[in-house]
Amino acid sequence: MNIASRFLTPQRLLMASVVVAVITITLKTLAWVITDSVGLLSDAMESLVNLASAIFGLVMVTIAARPADEDHPYGHHKAEYFSSGFEGILIIAAALGIIWTAGHRLFDPQPIEQVGWGLALSVASSALNGLLAWVMFGAAKQHRSIALEADAKHLVTDVWTSVGVVIGIAMVHFTGWLWLDAIVAMGVAANILKEGFHLMWRSSQGLMDEAVEPDVMATIQQTLDGFASQSNEVSIIRFDHVSTRKAGQRRFVDMHMHMPASWSLGRAAAVRASVEQALMSAVPGLRASIQLLPSDVEAHFDDPKDLI
Repeated sequence: MNIASRFLTPQRLLMASVVVAVITITLKTLAWVITDSVGLLSDAMESLVNLASAIFGLVMVTIAARPADEDHPYGHHKAEYFSSGFEGILIIAAALGIIWTAGHRLFDPQPIEQVGWGLALSVASSALNGLLAWVMFGAAKQHRSIALEADAKHLVTDVWTSVGVVIGIAMVHFTGWLWLDAIVAMGVAANILKEGFHLMWRSSQGLMDEAVEPDVMATIQQTLDGFASQSNEVSIIRFDHVSTRKAGQRRFVDMHMHMPASWSLGRAAAVRASVEQALMSAVPGLRASIQLLPSDVEAHFDDPKDLI
């Protein structure tokens, strides 16, 4: 991990997100006040969601960083999924509020005042969100943080929301069609509804111990194949029942390693340690657990007695 990644931690970036959210709320609320545009009001409402999401995400990332303890021997990494799910719920709530407000304005359109100032403030806030989202996406990949990724996606959604609002208000200004303001707000709501449901889905999959990504699984398999094909051990070491799961920044893999029954315990343990170290070196954040079995012994799962 490079110096920038160590400096741009999830906690620091989420604290930056809180600050940026306060600034954008101020700018967008001011834009709404001076224009009386329901489209800009919807934009400001989404920024309120940004603030609440960033605060909650900061709390969850802090919890996720705690070391394993007696009550949580596998760590607290899944706390990040609560952040993603909570953000999805807030986005959906904001979208429904926007639709309600825009529905009233659709049947009672109002003129928009001081369009130039309103658009300028909206564009400035969008630039801040876009820059922060770009930084957060890179950090989310480095730290494997779903909380950062969720917040970055929400910021991108906010940027596109603002773009749509700016275009809509400009069209209202030049065409005189006041009802377009409400239509733009409803379009904004539909867009963020989609993002909210997507975040909730991703959160639920993480809480249900979803398998690791296909490229990570391919790396694991490639590492195992390297051990299975070593010169004089090509036919006496094999792996099966390989299962994986994700938990926030952590990834886990469990498997059985079969080897000759004639091997001493010390030799078998040494080979297992080498495999575990190779796997954890190949996949950052991976925790490997390997059960040793003789070559002529097979493990049996899903015994009918266990399913009762």
